Amino acid sequence: MLAALLLSFVACSSSPQLPGLSPDAVILAFGDSLTYGSGVSSDQTYPAVLSRLSGHAVVNAGVPGEVTAAGLLRLPGLLDQAQPELMVLCHGGNDMLRKSSLERTKSNIRAMVELARSRGVSVLLLAVPQPGIFMSPPALYQEVADALNTPLEADVLAEILAEPALKSDQIHPNAQGYRMIAEAVYQQLLVTGAIQP
Repeated sequence: MLAALLLSFVACSSSPQLPGLSPDAVILAFGDSLTYGSGVSSDQTYPAVLSRLSGHAVVNAGVPGEVTAAGLLRLPGLLDQAQPELMVLCHGGNDMLRKSSLERTKSNIRAMVELARSRGVSVLLLAVPQPGIFMSPPALYQEVADALNTPLEADVLAEILAEPALKSDQIHPNAQGYRMIAEAVYQQLLVTGAIQP
């Protein structure tokens, strides 16, 4: 009985893991302007910094202004083209800015994760905070992460977007902010076993 309880505790307390990336693995950074890197030069975007930190090629597949419905339509072709082993998914901010249905946003994000996984691509999810005083992510990110046993980085964007010194405008980080995103993603890849230190 005690052994069963201990096993249950370990299972509940352990965070989702990712398969280890092969040495020549490609990472697909998929999202909107936060991925594209609006407000900074191309070498200061989080995918560019992540590539330098990880030693892996990181494809920047960010499209400014894109909503999740459009992202879901765009994703299959990009998966075919980039052939990634891992996708970092950061989407949903424009849905919230347009006050779209959070249930629809959740459904689209879940579908993107499932699509990538159906092709053997592992996924790390980045939560985007809701506009407002508290800058916290809506529950949908945690719900998708829990339902699909997907690693989630829920804190870094909220921290950056709540701090004016880390932003280039109201909704985009500056170079320091994008570096913080890259460092948080890199840390998640270490913790989940996707890469070795």
